[in-house]
Amino acid sequence: MGKESVKLVANNKKAYHDYFIDDTFEAGIELYGTEVKSIRMGKCSIKESFIKIENGQVYVYGMHVSPYEKGNIFNKDPLRIRKLLLHRAEIRRLLSKIKEKGYTLVPLKVYFKGSLVKVEMGLARGKKLYDKREDIAKKDARREIERGFREKNR
Repeated sequence: MGKESVKLVANNKKAYHDYFIDDTFEAGIELYGTEVKSIRMGKCSIKESFIKIENGQVYVYGMHVSPYEKGNIFNKDPLRIRKLLLHRAEIRRLLSKIKEKGYTLVPLKVYFKGSLVKVEMGLARGKKLYDKREDIAKKDARREIERGFREKNR
């Protein structure tokens, strides 16, 4: 098999700020044709979305896919609940980890893998305010160091 191209459509930077990501999983997503066309044009947002497991099925809530311009009556609700496609064993493993201790599922990326739309989700633990401050301080320190290097090389 040849290499499949991966084209990133949406990234959830807020998730990395609000959570510690311990593990990541890839899942397919159930979409209608006009939604796929809209995602191909890059009109997808997962900033405020989250993932729930209900009745042995995995669903993503709050994922916004803008209606396709030429879709007219075939367009669906932009914020509708979408089913994620995972094997039953994977769902059971995720469910046991979520029940374990303060874990939640958060969508991290939406991308095309070949012609298929995939969602990368992370098994995440919430950060406390002091953890977020610590991350911001580290980022600022790294930025200062890089700025120093750039000025030194001039």
